[in-house]
Amino acid sequence: MSSLLQFFSEEVDFKFSDEKMIREWIIQCISQEKQNTGVINIIFCTDEYLLDLNQRFLHRDTLTDVIAFDYRENKDEISGDIFISIERAEENALHFIQSFEFEVFRLIIHGILHLLSYSDKTSADQSIMTGKEDYYLSLLPH
Repeated sequence: MSSLLQFFSEEVDFKFSDEKMIREWIIQCISQEKQNTGVINIIFCTDEYLLDLNQRFLHRDTLTDVIAFDYRENKDEISGDIFISIERAEENALHFIQSFEFEVFRLIIHGILHLLSYSDKTSADQSIMTGKEDYYLSLLPH
């Protein structure tokens, strides 16, 4: 399967000014994890849209900022859909006192790490994931 990384919007008007740079960054992060990029769709959406997915597929009745669905067909190539709530990203950015764009990047890499089989269920897992997020965010071109 060849590499295909695409961005979409559902019920929101959101688009990066430099999708090529973001794609290259994501592929670099995946490569550093010794994996290949398969087909990855990153879908920006509303809270309501993501809540519906959370309820229907994960049976959770809570707002969330990112959900990743893993469609991997072989162990060395990641594929899946990452849904990101733009409304949660805006709120998180205010809460963590950082730029909206940086928060969107954090949510993207968080979803990618889930596709790479990282978990955030325990505090130890969260600590590992946060460390990886911070490292990969440091690789973003300035």
